[in-house]
Amino acid sequence: MPKFLVTRWHGMHQIWAFILLALMTVALAWFEWLLGLIALVLTAALGVYTVLAERAFRKDLKSYLGTLSYRVKKAGNDVITELPFGIIVYNEERTVEWHNPYIAEVLDQESVIGIPLAELFPTLQQVKERDSAIEATIGSQVYQLIFKQKERILYVKNITDLWQLGRKYDDERLVLGVVMIDNLEEVSQGLDDHQRSSMLSKVTAEITEWAQKYHIYLKRLTSDRFLLVTDQKTLKQLEHSRFVVLDEVREITGDHKIPVTLSIGFAAGAEHIIELGQWAHTSLDIALGRGGDQAAVKVGSRQSFYGGKSNAVEKRTRVRARVVAHALRDLMRESHNIIIMGHKMPDMDAIGAAIGVLKAAQLFGKEAYIVLEGVNPAIQNMMEMIKEDEKLSKRFVSPEQALALITPQTLAVVVDTHKVSMVKEPKLLSMTERIVVVDHHRRSEEFISNAILIYMEPYASSTCELVTELLQYIHDRVVLDIRESTALLAGITVDTKSFSLRTGARTFEAASFLRRSGADSMLIQRMLKEDLEEYVRKADIIKHAEVLYEHVAIAVTEAGRTYSQLLIAQSADTLLNMTDILASFVIAERSDGLIGVSARSLGDMNVQVVMERMGGGGHLTNAAAQLEGTVQEVAERLKQVLSEIESEEGLFE
Repeated sequence: MPKFLVTRWHGMHQIWAFILLALMTVALAWFEWLLGLIALVLTAALGVYTVLAERAFRKDLKSYLGTLSYRVKKAGNDVITELPFGIIVYNEERTVEWHNPYIAEVLDQESVIGIPLAELFPTLQQVKERDSAIEATIGSQVYQLIFKQKERILYVKNITDLWQLGRKYDDERLVLGVVMIDNLEEVSQGLDDHQRSSMLSKVTAEITEWAQKYHIYLKRLTSDRFLLVTDQKTLKQLEHSRFVVLDEVREITGDHKIPVTLSIGFAAGAEHIIELGQWAHTSLDIALGRGGDQAAVKVGSRQSFYGGKSNAVEKRTRVRARVVAHALRDLMRESHNIIIMGHKMPDMDAIGAAIGVLKAAQLFGKEAYIVLEGVNPAIQNMMEMIKEDEKLSKRFVSPEQALALITPQTLAVVVDTHKVSMVKEPKLLSMTERIVVVDHHRRSEEFISNAILIYMEPYASSTCELVTELLQYIHDRVVLDIRESTALLAGITVDTKSFSLRTGARTFEAASFLRRSGADSMLIQRMLKEDLEEYVRKADIIKHAEVLYEHVAIAVTEAGRTYSQLLIAQSADTLLNMTDILASFVIAERSDGLIGVSARSLGDMNVQVVMERMGGGGHLTNAAAQLEGTVQEVAERLKQVLSEIESEEGLFE
């Protein structure tokens, strides 16, 4: 090909290449513009769609939430309306501001808004500032009131089914009891076999009939002892009847010289059956220790007594006195020393008995001391007599001195009381495990539980009588000097009111022994002489007496005037000598700030029961109590107790 053609060809090729490149550039630019346009359109479309979708979502969400709020509110209203318990909202004045329909249904009122809570639920008056839950009975239903102080809300729940189930459980809990004919030996003396069998048959038949009436399982253990098995529901019925079997047995054997009496011990509420059995026997021991002819019931921590309308029967044999004397002799021989202690504000019986135990210790060459702090008017004359004997007076020590003398090997002898709270220095009893109790009072719920030897005989006139009998058996040759024998006889004389009350054959036998030992009755009379001023003060007490229930005299002294316990007791004794008076009570303020109550009776009323309800104790015919407060408050309490006893079983037999 010619050169110019070649050159021309190449030139044409470059032109077409340039044109093609230009076309491609234009096409690419147009394509990019088109893509940008498309992207812009798509972006705009997406934005519009998003806005529209969000608006639709918000609209649907708002509609849904509105529906949900309505449903939740409606459900809440339905729940509050249909709740199976009541809700009360109240203000600071405890007045109802709002309540749910349940409350209106329970109280059978359309609305209780504006009504004070105390008016709707009187039991809420017990609730003060703290959250609590109490029970209330409305109609035949039992409700639990849950009190929320901070939120000022009261919840009312029906717990009738649960309460009935709990009551059924309590009613069906096991109860054990023991019945004992407590004076069979004394009654049987002088009876032939036929008479004894006939008497036992009548008593057994009465006990069996009583057990069958109350659906009690009865099992005879010995000739004079029976086992009882029942439940707490039946026990409540027995307590409500006040154990009428006691009176029935006494009445059917009333033709005997000494009527047969029963002692009953019941126990309930223990965790284990073994503990329950121990409680039952302990209750029986308490009933016997209180003189018999009564029932002692222990339900958990509660101890109750029923009966006790007759004096304890004097035992004709001295076997127990001999056994106790020998046991006491062995304890004294094994002891390092002996500390003797009576009750607070001791009387002649406590001091005389302490001197008798002191004599027993000296018979075995043992160092012995009597704890005494201060001299009260009741023992002032006796202590003056004792001061004449230097050896005897040195044996009286203060509680502080006794604490320094006592060791684990010391024998502590408590006389004329069995209550820890009544002894002068209770610490002494915690410093030795060797404790002996000698007392003639009826056993109370409070007792020195860790005593290793107990000699309690409620039939005895005084502790001095018991100690005098022990002295006759504790040593082969007992020689009492005049002051020792006189102190013992003085204790008997004071407690028997010169042998006019609670005096048995053994009382005179003990007095005869003391007289043979040199007791000076004239010296006792000088001890018992009254000061003229004290006699006038006693007359001033008696002039305030009023008579209730036709035969009960109550003397209440003026507030602010103090009297000795001896004068209070003497005033009660004097009141008892008045015509038609079967029981007397004297209430006066003592020098120690307590209010003393002395109670006396001729046996027609059990003043021990009266004083026990007021926190005291004593005997059927002689009891006392010491309380805090004012004479008027104590007098009102005494009248309330007398009213309760009169409505329950009557004051007099």
